Amino acid sequence: MKPIFYRPTWAEINLEHIAYNIKQMKQRLSSSTKVMAVVKADGYGHGAIEVAKTALNSGAEALAVALLEEAVELRKAQIDAPILVLGRTDPAYAGIASEFNITLSVFQTEWFTSAQPYIQDQPLKVHVEVDSGMNRTGLKTVRELQDCLETLSQMSCIELTGVYTHFATADEQDPSYLNEQIKTFEHVLQGFSNRKESALAVHISNSAASIRLDNQMYQYIRFGVSMYGMYPSDYIKASSDIELRPAFSLHTKIIAVKQIKKGETVSYGQIFEAPEDMWLATIPIGYGDGWLRKLTGIEVLIDGKRMKIVGRICMDQCMIALDQAYPIGEDVTLIGKQQDEEIKVEEIAHYLETINYEITCQISARVPRVYT
Repeated sequence: MKPIFYRPTWAEINLEHIAYNIKQMKQRLSSSTKVMAVVKADGYGHGAIEVAKTALNSGAEALAVALLEEAVELRKAQIDAPILVLGRTDPAYAGIASEFNITLSVFQTEWFTSAQPYIQDQPLKVHVEVDSGMNRTGLKTVRELQDCLETLSQMSCIELTGVYTHFATADEQDPSYLNEQIKTFEHVLQGFSNRKESALAVHISNSAASIRLDNQMYQYIRFGVSMYGMYPSDYIKASSDIELRPAFSLHTKIIAVKQIKKGETVSYGQIFEAPEDMWLATIPIGYGDGWLRKLTGIEVLIDGKRMKIVGRICMDQCMIALDQAYPIGEDVTLIGKQQDEEIKVEEIAHYLETINYEITCQISARVPRVYT
């Protein structure tokens, strides 16, 4: 069914490109390594439910999110694949996770005893996170892991099904810290010497490491930003041979056109003064949609040509300096292709001095997602 929205501003999500990117990654992996599709933060702003279904239909075998709420949303959408929550969940909600067959990440021994009273009908599955050098969350030593395993051995209501770590510099050119983290993780894994490690799902690789070290994977890779067609860094893009196709584009239409005279100013604060008589368009998107005020001066595409945003971006609208008059309803592309020109997410990210992940995540929920 065609989505209903009343303002001519929308993000277009190409699900075929997400499927393509997963298949490109799977071709690089051994047959024993599976894909865990990361759909946290509403699928990096693409829409978690639609992306999750596409990923699973395209060869992914598990999902990862950041919050228990995100996992429950997927379950309520009738998605029954394994789901791992990467962030810490309060032990008081362990029963909800077990009820929905959601796997939680744990990195504190005392968490297990706190969670035990809340687990009723079926065992809770958990993955233990190892801190190999990110210094965010995770167990740091073999001793901590052994204490964790000893506590678990006394509980029948909690089942350990996986162990993982997260890399801090996998997208950077210098591999020294990445290699150090791998060695640290392998050392901590010695804590499983008396257990059947082969029965556990072991995963260490984000998108960057998966592309870079595709022949050194364990049971799973966590395929995040690159599933959406974005490279984790300029270095990974330049040095790898994997082709990714971006899934996200952002569009609107002109809602007003006027001619202003030389010396007239535009928008709040009068920061833009017309250098000559010129045509001006207004488009219905602003910082309330995640199109930030700092994007004043960046280009958009109209009629396949680049034209600049002028004046301060408002909460709901912004203005474009035109090369000529255009009709109301003329298409405007803020991210994506138009004729022979293209504005990539990375261009927006560089302008804002941030990463491509942040751009798609910041486009707010009031911008409808249209799936193709």
